Amino acid sequence: MKLVVVSAGLSVPSSTRLLADRLAAAVDRTTPVDIQVVELRELAVEIAHNFTNGFPGRGLAAALDAVTEADGLIVVTPVFSASYSGLFKSFFDVLDKDAPAGKPVLIAATGGTPRHSMVLEHALRPLFAYLRAVVVPTAVYAASEDWGAEGLPERIERAAGELAALMAGPSAGRPARAGDGSEPAPEARIGAFEVVPFEERLAALRA
Repeated sequence: MKLVVVSAGLSVPSSTRLLADRLAAAVDRTTPVDIQVVELRELAVEIAHNFTNGFPGRGLAAALDAVTEADGLIVVTPVFSASYSGLFKSFFDVLDKDAPAGKPVLIAATGGTPRHSMVLEHALRPLFAYLRAVVVPTAVYAASEDWGAEGLPERIERAAGELAALMAGPSAGRPARAGDGSEPAPEARIGAFEVVPFEERLAALRA
């Protein structure tokens, strides 16, 4: 499975990239994945040119293809003016609007103060809901004071586990139904929630 990490950090080193790497590593510990990182800082000029001429450069085209072909996404942005960064939004503006549809996405952000943590619910989650992505229940925000403190590692592990469960597919970890030789039940458990595909629910109602 292919996990693509989109990091909108601008500095080097970047706390945004650090959070992205920790989230990706936590997913890989749960379900081994092929990880590819897209650093938007390196694509800023190509993104701007794409807006003016309508054509992505080679690096941007490769990044857009990677996101489109991914089995799951981790997206991490620094907080600017109480929202996601302009570079982060610009990348998803040039991405084909159907590319994230139905794709599992873990949203995360970094900032200098805990007061910006609601950016996850007020900005990032609505954006990816509009793009028809499947956003995992747990979002991760890391303020400057969170690094090395209690709580952040647990949030990272919980969010990564939710993303890994969605990426692994609905039958991951489920035993086959006894006696019928069928495939494992098409269900998955995400945290405290059991996800059952609509087709199975509809079949059960018809029965």
